[in-house]
Amino acid sequence: MDAATATVSPTQTKPTSEPTEPPFEPRVRLELVAEGLTAPVSLKTAGDGSGRVFVVDQAGLIRVITNEGELLEDPFLDIRDRMVAINPGYDERGLLGLAFAPNYEESGLFAVYYSAPLIGESHPGWNHTGQVSWFTVSEDDGNVADPDSELSILRVDQPQGNHNGGEIAFGPDGYLYIALGDGGGANDVGTGHAEDWYDVNAGGNGQDVSQNLLGSILRIDVETPGGYLVPESNPFIGEGEQGLAEIWAYGLRNPYRFSFDAGGEGELFVADVGQNLWEEVNVATAGGNYGWNVKEGAQCFSASAPNQPPEDCPDAEPDGTLLVDPILEYENANEPGGLGLAVVGGYVYRGEALPGFEGRYVFGDWSTSFGVPDGTLFVATRPEEEGAMWPFEELEMAGREGGALDAFLLGLGQGPGDELYVLTSQNPGPQGSTGRVWRIVAAE
Repeated sequence: MDAATATVSPTQTKPTSEPTEPPFEPRVRLELVAEGLTAPVSLKTAGDGSGRVFVVDQAGLIRVITNEGELLEDPFLDIRDRMVAINPGYDERGLLGLAFAPNYEESGLFAVYYSAPLIGESHPGWNHTGQVSWFTVSEDDGNVADPDSELSILRVDQPQGNHNGGEIAFGPDGYLYIALGDGGGANDVGTGHAEDWYDVNAGGNGQDVSQNLLGSILRIDVETPGGYLVPESNPFIGEGEQGLAEIWAYGLRNPYRFSFDAGGEGELFVADVGQNLWEEVNVATAGGNYGWNVKEGAQCFSASAPNQPPEDCPDAEPDGTLLVDPILEYENANEPGGLGLAVVGGYVYRGEALPGFEGRYVFGDWSTSFGVPDGTLFVATRPEEEGAMWPFEELEMAGREGGALDAFLLGLGQGPGDELYVLTSQNPGPQGSTGRVWRIVAAE
């Protein structure tokens, strides 16, 4: 039959020009990209069109993986001699964050966050100083930075060794965002913790915005290298405001990895590691209070009895500022049926390699145990009902026994084309050479 005279029978379906959603199946495959690292915790691109990715190793190195997939032997940056001595068995300090300047291709500037020995004498007996610094790429070799180019941006003394956050990133607005944990120790109490409005839990840095910067997401202007300015649109700037000007969002315990959505409305997704019972992910906005330590996740929290939460607690500060509940939460592995010990923040998927994943949030959990590498990847879907919790499910790893990750999940990364990477180790602490970088690809 001639195509020009063809007809469609009643049993046939007329073709349509309307796009159809690709089928979604929570199943992916991990493609090995690099191995032999110690503790890869972050992966970033320079935005220079080179196709390279830069891997942040907690032990104090930044390594380059070329567009051809080669892990270069010589590090891009080595700051091991500038860091506090870290415990190889387990430690939350180290080299934790990397952010390339939006104009990196012209300026060669990038920022890092690392744990330095305690600087100065302002807080004797405290543990270390969180250091945010500029560095510049070498003029002679684009795969090597100039170690002598360090220029301090910000220093924050840390009373204890854990809950450091450490993620840094430039937002869509061009400002630098910095995640700081609550200062460490359990339950947001102990040395270096401030009083706040919630006397029931004896204060804590998470709810304090006037005495220190801890337990917060900071937002600063570093357009001119050397120190920083505070954007006039930060929430605690203005007549009558009582908070420190750098604070952009607060009420956080240990915001371990955050990311801006590369599409949509550019939302900021912040994973916040819980205490004993709940892990959570938040979508953070300017001036948002995310509840810690009044709440753990969306649940009430007791600093004196962390395994026995009270039935009631405030939903707002005394001035009426609401405590914002997370977009998703899950039970900690300390509880029967819990999914893991520490949430690891990820990314909203905006690549092309994973059909059906567009707009979904991929994240994970470190492990269900310190003794056995048992991390997990999850995928969450935005709900149709505004304000509802995001449903999520475990990602199955095709080609692996039981579909399991079988490793400690140290971080996720977003590479060229907004494709996602997974960073793992067989060790709970920064030691050995079992650190690996994987690319997430379709299961088929």
